[in-house]
Amino acid sequence: MARSSSDLESYGQLLRMLLPRSQGLAVYGAGGHALWLANGQDDPDLHRLAVELTTPQPGTPQEIDGYSRVFDGATAYGFRLRDDQGLPLAAVTLLTRENGEPRPFSLLLGLVRPALECLQRELSMRASIGMLSRDLSSRDRDLELLLDAPAEQSGTARNADELGRLVQAAVEHLDCALGALIVPEKSVAAVRARRGAPRGGEADVVTRTHRHLMTFAQLQRRPMVVNKVGAAADRLPPYKILSVPVKHLSNRVIGFLALFNPADGPDFELRHTRLAELLSRKIASILVTSFDATTGLSTRAAFEQQVDSLLQARTAPAPAAVVYVDVDRLHVVNETFGMHVGDEVIVKVAEVVRRRAPVGALSARISGDRYALFLPDADVDAACRVAEELRAGAAALSQTRPDGNLEVSVSCGVAPLPANSKHPLSHALATAEIACKTAKDRGRGRVESFHDGDQSMVRRHHDVHVVARLKEALAADRFRLYAQPILPLAVGPSAPRFEILLRLETESGELLPPAKFLSAAERCRLMPAIDRWVVAKALAQLGAHRSALQNRVARFALNLSGQSVGDPAMADAIEEALRAAAIPADILCFELTETAAVSNLEKAELFMQRLRALGCQFALDDFGTGQSSLAYLKSLPVAVLKIDGSFVRDSATNPRSDSLVRAVAQLARSMGITTVAECVETDDLRMRMGSVGVDYGQGFAIGKPLPLADVLVDLALYEVLAQSGAESGTFDAALLAG
Repeated sequence: MARSSSDLESYGQLLRMLLPRSQGLAVYGAGGHALWLANGQDDPDLHRLAVELTTPQPGTPQEIDGYSRVFDGATAYGFRLRDDQGLPLAAVTLLTRENGEPRPFSLLLGLVRPALECLQRELSMRASIGMLSRDLSSRDRDLELLLDAPAEQSGTARNADELGRLVQAAVEHLDCALGALIVPEKSVAAVRARRGAPRGGEADVVTRTHRHLMTFAQLQRRPMVVNKVGAAADRLPPYKILSVPVKHLSNRVIGFLALFNPADGPDFELRHTRLAELLSRKIASILVTSFDATTGLSTRAAFEQQVDSLLQARTAPAPAAVVYVDVDRLHVVNETFGMHVGDEVIVKVAEVVRRRAPVGALSARISGDRYALFLPDADVDAACRVAEELRAGAAALSQTRPDGNLEVSVSCGVAPLPANSKHPLSHALATAEIACKTAKDRGRGRVESFHDGDQSMVRRHHDVHVVARLKEALAADRFRLYAQPILPLAVGPSAPRFEILLRLETESGELLPPAKFLSAAERCRLMPAIDRWVVAKALAQLGAHRSALQNRVARFALNLSGQSVGDPAMADAIEEALRAAAIPADILCFELTETAAVSNLEKAELFMQRLRALGCQFALDDFGTGQSSLAYLKSLPVAVLKIDGSFVRDSATNPRSDSLVRAVAQLARSMGITTVAECVETDDLRMRMGSVGVDYGQGFAIGKPLPLADVLVDLALYEVLAQSGAESGTFDAALLAG
């Protein structure tokens, strides 16, 4: 419980304020150990008094008592603070020199009791934290001891199977006959017997007990120890059982870890239970990092590790293939029905992938709406048949809803693992993705296989096709500008903000989002031309409403690519468009992604400083996804941080995402930077972002994108609302969210 002097200085100052004529004020811990000394001086008489007060002796929990004593014409007062067990926690001592009779101890205790109670709570909390830390350290050492078992021989598949290795380690170190880890929702079933023991009955033991053990874990949520094998042997196998629940971070029971010993084997003791609980926590941690929280499929990293392990374990060449699955038109689902429906589609397609994958296949969610399967011992034809099963299963998810027809389909790409490659899985995934994109180009909802020599052709065909469409759209003005509201999350007067978004109108009238064409535009260096088109058209439309915008009734954000930031002509084009529009420059905010801003930091700084001198603001988009987010905040003139939607959407279920959002909000506030949460798609997220200190929200729960022209028509309404808000102190932002 040792503390540095500065930690308790505030309590000492408070006591001095309550007793300004006191001397030798000090705080002592157990055994008279000095915790804080006024002026750093330890009076010997006061120290002896403190030793007496802190000598272990029972008393009333949380009591504050003590006594006074006379030393050489001065009165010493000692106050004893007790913990929740009634044992001495600390002592506070002081001297007073007064004319006349010394003041009664009870009088001084009444004066300083509030301060002593605060100090008592502080020291009790520190002591509890210290005990908890020591307990956790002890448990960590036990876990390290348990995991210090000799690993399997390197180069085997099992060596990479961390869950299986943990079960095996538990069996070996605790000298059990059998161990089983069952997590149904993650499709995890790891059963391990003690090395060298006769094999044959493991499956029967687990089959006959797993339902009982899972039910007990979910209902009781605590360890179960069965050391007496009795009348239930007709229903349960004759084994002694230790079972501990495996809990999700939300404290929900998702499975169990069970250890078995024969009826004539040793009993399970407290030590076994303790170590099994430690293992269950380790298992829960592995499940978080190895399995996608939304779908339950493996993460990409875990998938790659598992495949590499299987490939290393092979002793002879054998065929293998990869299936790459991508949900079609998910953006249409999101924009039509909302992101929550899009998330449901992602989960249901993942379930199709899990259930229709053949035995022995490995599956993963490798990014948002994309999945991968590894099929050992399968050639391309066999993999295509599996992909057709997945395609048909996804199509069956289509349904008619009250708010429209929900059409679900997936495109699949199939590729073999190359025989002579240092990174066969990466190579196969890349080529399967190309085949998947070809399936999308040829109509979606289909399966395509990759053949040698097709890679450059597919990419070239795709880019040439998209770039030709983009050039035609630029020439024919077939881009469309939309605006999505960005509204304050806290009540109070504030002008609405909008992000100006780009859409490409096809010949058939379909509106394509940027995700469908910007990657090709970047590869072919078309982004500066597109950005100049957006700036010119957007500012021209804003200029038509300059009278309303002079009152700053709304603010607008435009996206700029990294290619435009590095283009010297871009700043000239923006200045020219601003002069022509004759609108206040401070209503404009240009959004740059982290990658765009830091890819050429020197050019980005010059570009931003030039436009900032005119009054424009800058925002860092997708904040948190870059490699050096914080390092560049001090050098870039950023006024707004847009927290990436992946962290916002996961904040309710992922503690790391939640911590990141809170940290960014706090950091930005301390730096005077406004924060915007992207992908606020539900009311729960909207309220959560407001509660953690984020300033603005953008997403389905805030408002859908509308044509920019329609938004500008309502500027007069915003002006009226802003004026009434200035008078009443509020602004009805909900009127803008529809």
